[in-house]
Amino acid sequence: MPRSPSSPAFWRSPLRGPWFTSVLGVVLLVGITVLFVTGLLSYAAYNPDLSPVNDKTPDKGLLGFYLFAWPTDPSWLYRLTQGTHVTLGIALIPVLLAKLWSVVPKLFALPPARSLAHALERLSLLLLVGGGLFEFTTGVLNVQLDYVFPGSFYPLHFYGAWVFFAAFLAHAVLKTPAALRNLRHLRNEPPYEEGELVSPNPAEPTVSRRGALGVVGGGSLLLFGTTVGRGFDGPLRETALLAPHGGPEPGSGPGAFQINKTAAAVGIDARETSEEAWRLVVEGNGRTVRLGRAELLQLPLHSAALPIACVEGWSTSDQWWRGVRLRDLAALVGYETDAAPDVLVESLQRHGAFRRSALRDNQVRDPRSLLALFVNGADLTPDHGYPARVIVPAAPGVLNTKWVARMTFGDL
Repeated sequence: MPRSPSSPAFWRSPLRGPWFTSVLGVVLLVGITVLFVTGLLSYAAYNPDLSPVNDKTPDKGLLGFYLFAWPTDPSWLYRLTQGTHVTLGIALIPVLLAKLWSVVPKLFALPPARSLAHALERLSLLLLVGGGLFEFTTGVLNVQLDYVFPGSFYPLHFYGAWVFFAAFLAHAVLKTPAALRNLRHLRNEPPYEEGELVSPNPAEPTVSRRGALGVVGGGSLLLFGTTVGRGFDGPLRETALLAPHGGPEPGSGPGAFQINKTAAAVGIDARETSEEAWRLVVEGNGRTVRLGRAELLQLPLHSAALPIACVEGWSTSDQWWRGVRLRDLAALVGYETDAAPDVLVESLQRHGAFRRSALRDNQVRDPRSLLALFVNGADLTPDHGYPARVIVPAAPGVLNTKWVARMTFGDL
């Protein structure tokens, strides 16, 4: 019995073979392509070229290409794209693990390189496996709010995605033709060849290849069913048992909807948000206006039904927000409402990413973009950003700044 993993006879599972690997590969080809596209859309949603405070990937060069300003319509756009990105990524984990298991003999095959083309293929395989494990691991940790990274999640996941997808693309170009040929011959497994996947001495099967695919697909469906609900309303949310922000809503009342960070967690002191102490500073056009909450209530108030959607893939249902339009605040410092510029929003929060954020002019001008003072007919709660927070249609949750202290209008 061979003891070395480099010996083909060491790997005896009768499940391994070109057809089994090809089925998994085609699923990943489609799924990872969707993941990459929705990941680029998530990057675009931050309007990364607007201001450095929105972009956590310095020195990105050509990798940070940016094709369009993120729209505000439909208001659920980011909820859809990022929910798809995260939920699909989680559902693909069993497929990825099964695919890696199916090709593990190739990682130990000797000689390491039989030709230059083979060496390039092995290098792409190394980057593909390492990049895939890195991307899926960091993504899951971020979704679970376990920020255990040796740096910011944003650049790690961003640069890792480019390495992984480049290797994935090279591997797909090399392997897709063979995978399609294998799928055309569903029952005709080719004879064993040195370095290939079919064992020369297979063990007795305990499950068929189709049965194994059923197990993998069942695992994916289980993860999908216990995750996807956190992006929906009503009873479906309670099925999201494996995801933060799943299950029943946290409490009852107008403010009983999901949040990421509480006021206490970021050091917001109730004394600085009191009506006596808190003032909103609005700057722009060489002017400065300071407004207390009572003065904001004297301005025209408007309502909008908008969700909150976060990069971790969870979202709320539409909440009814009421407050002052951002473009009306721009008018206080001399801008025409239909020509309101970009705005830099700063929070009372003193530490952590996105305590400052920038919004593009199209977001400021949208009539649904508010400095919200109320939600669902009641004052904002401290955890939802009292005394005032930004709410913008289709924007990532981190750009809907809570505990707003200063707004600076002008070209950024």
